[in-house]
Amino acid sequence: MTHKSDRTEPGHSMRREASTRGSAPRAQAASPAGSGAALKRAGGRFARWPALALVALLAGCAGVELVDPTRQGPFFTPTNQAGLPGLGGMRRVVLLPVCGGTLAPEETVASFDPLFVAALQQENRFEVVTLSREECLRKFRAREFSSAAALPPDFLAKLKEEYAADGVLFVDLTVFSAYRPIAIGLRGKLARIDGTALVWTFDNVFSAEDPAVANSARRFYRGSDRGGVPVDLSQGVLQSPNRFAGYAAAAMFSTLPPVVPPAPAPATKRLSLHWTHR
Repeated sequence: MTHKSDRTEPGHSMRREASTRGSAPRAQAASPAGSGAALKRAGGRFARWPALALVALLAGCAGVELVDPTRQGPFFTPTNQAGLPGLGGMRRVVLLPVCGGTLAPEETVASFDPLFVAALQQENRFEVVTLSREECLRKFRAREFSSAAALPPDFLAKLKEEYAADGVLFVDLTVFSAYRPIAIGLRGKLARIDGTALVWTFDNVFSAEDPAVANSARRFYRGSDRGGVPVDLSQGVLQSPNRFAGYAAAAMFSTLPPVVPPAPAPATKRLSLHWTHR
């Protein structure tokens, strides 16, 4: 005996299968549209992140003040120097070639000579007469002389006779490092041409490793290296021995005594208080 519920009509089975087949593509077609909308919503959230990060960065930098060490320092001031109150009528000085000894190659030290001549002339303390290395070799059989070494017996007399000079200026290298951090030690002595007195002495080391020295060297060249380009190129002085030597020479000669001694400060009258008893 067969129940009606157990029989399956062929037509009914085919209609149900067809309906199932028709509904599957609709479900599959709806899936890409839904995922695209989700990605669009997520992309909108992600797109806002860079803008928010930029706003936060600008807000954080608004209260930060950029510090330029070439303007605000600290700066280096040579302290190991001494001199008379004034030049004492010294009008013409012979500048000897820079003496490097064994610290640097001769061609390197010779390239320093015009830098020191220019720096000394810039001070406008006296007339500068130069003695080239070739002239020094021809006259005294040596290309350079150190202020700490013995001089030929007639050295000062010949300079006075030939150049009518009042003084002679020695410059010695005491430290030299051509690689970063660059370092140059300078010793200078200004003596009267008759050898009777030292007018000025100097002995300091300039090292780019010292932030104060680096700032001073960069400040010395600041503005002169730009060539119309709005970029600070003064960092180059910390990589060039010649440029660094130019700064050191200017810093050294800036400590020379003035042409005229400064006027003494006026004496102040002492105040006396008289108490009156009543």
